[in-house]
Amino acid sequence: MKFISTRGFAALALSSSLVLGTASCNKDLDRTPFFDLNTESVYQDPAGQRAALAKLYAGLITTGQKTTGAQDILGDDEGATSYTRVFWKMQELTTDEAVIAWGDGSIQNLNDNTWSSNNNFVSAMYNRIYFQVVLCNDFIREMSDAKLSERGISGENLTQARRYRAEARFLRALSYYHALDMFGGNVPFVTEADLTGKFFPRQTNAAELFSYIETELKAIDGELVPARQAEYGRADQAAAWTLLSKLYLNAQTYTGTARNTDVIDYTTRIIGSGFTLTPRYSNLFRADNDRAGASEIIFPIIADGLRTRTYGGTTFLVHAAIGGSLSTDTMGVNSGWAGLRARKNLPLVFGLTTAAQAAAPADKRALFFTSRQNLDNTSLTTFRDGWLVTKWRNRTSTNAPGSDPTGEFVDTDIPLFRLGDVYLMYAEAHLRGGGGSRQTAIQYVNALRTRGYGNASGNVTSITLDGILDERMRELYWEGHRRTDLIRFGKFAGSSYLWPFKGGVAGGTDVPTFRNIFPLPVSDLTANPTLRQNPGY
Repeated sequence: MKFISTRGFAALALSSSLVLGTASCNKDLDRTPFFDLNTESVYQDPAGQRAALAKLYAGLITTGQKTTGAQDILGDDEGATSYTRVFWKMQELTTDEAVIAWGDGSIQNLNDNTWSSNNNFVSAMYNRIYFQVVLCNDFIREMSDAKLSERGISGENLTQARRYRAEARFLRALSYYHALDMFGGNVPFVTEADLTGKFFPRQTNAAELFSYIETELKAIDGELVPARQAEYGRADQAAAWTLLSKLYLNAQTYTGTARNTDVIDYTTRIIGSGFTLTPRYSNLFRADNDRAGASEIIFPIIADGLRTRTYGGTTFLVHAAIGGSLSTDTMGVNSGWAGLRARKNLPLVFGLTTAAQAAAPADKRALFFTSRQNLDNTSLTTFRDGWLVTKWRNRTSTNAPGSDPTGEFVDTDIPLFRLGDVYLMYAEAHLRGGGGSRQTAIQYVNALRTRGYGNASGNVTSITLDGILDERMRELYWEGHRRTDLIRFGKFAGSSYLWPFKGGVAGGTDVPTFRNIFPLPVSDLTANPTLRQNPGY
């Protein structure tokens, strides 16, 4: 059952407005207020606590209290400000996997790696991260042991409340991880100890933020539900272990100190907790992946065509990848937005250079539509330049359409963390000297390749780091990992590895290493004079 309910969003919205005093204007002062929902009534009620927690999860995909017209953060286009939509653009459009044809805002500067501190998408990502952090801080503050005691929360309700608080700490750690990865950790730092008010949050650094995230995730381990026992869509121990694995895998990038032994430790825990590969790769990206892909998905971001309507998330990923001759009905939606295509490097990693090869690839993970589409990306803004990616669909594993009868909003969840990624993290950490077993690492890689090929014909007998990077592209393309992967492998900036329009040149050119992280938005630098811009910007 899907967890997030729009009733929960409405409850939190009402409580927020009442706390601010907007509902206190009543000329009849002797009348009992029509609305008695406030911070105290929300947090002393287990149902209210759950509704407030739902808002934290929903913040990863929705844009406000409605589809449009009540956005959480200001932006040029509310639909374009969804956390996962902006996150995907930052992680994919800046790399060799994806390109977009549109001209809205400064999106083409993501396409060609020429963004500045005025880039509206960089600002939107930054603002989304901090909106999430502030919401989580407020929730954690209201769910402290002291306040729970004051409100008479006890017994099983107290145990549940502490689990809710641990989940909120996980979600805050996730957003701070994104701040570390994208902005180098040189960001404002606030926790539940910093009360809302007028002050300048201090600027932290990569080493300090890394340590904070690590400490938080370890601290909540005993309070989260055991692995694979949480309600679908909510964080459990395995979700925290996966985030720790990703933190440790990139530790050399973030802090200069490798932590690959820790990667082996935590990925081994995850793999041993009972997750299994979904037999059919494409089912991970279908409208019923909460069932058809549940055995592999460790932590999803839930989409629902009826209850979490948004123009971000997978609604964006499905619609924006449709255009030209690709049928909208095939993809389960009512329209194509003619935006997203693959950069040439993506089909090439599968060994595909012709439409005939793409029609019957040996590796069934290669999900492309090629009719009347050019393999080469000779133009960023011409939709015909680049093969279309049909990985994300709003049709179920049995090809039924999604729940929204209009075909506008998509049901497909985003598997932010899944077992396939964990297998590859183990293999990479082993090759980087983290220990573990070479035989086991090869076994994990071959498990993914066997699923892709349908048999052992694509299996390998040895693995290398470059081979793992390519395998990550084949397994995880268009899932929001690529920028981080390329940086970790030294191939994003300061590298001879090229892709079409890297650095704004049709054939690609290197970009300076300061572009491994994004700039702090100029608007926040103006608002907080204690902040210092990232080098190079």
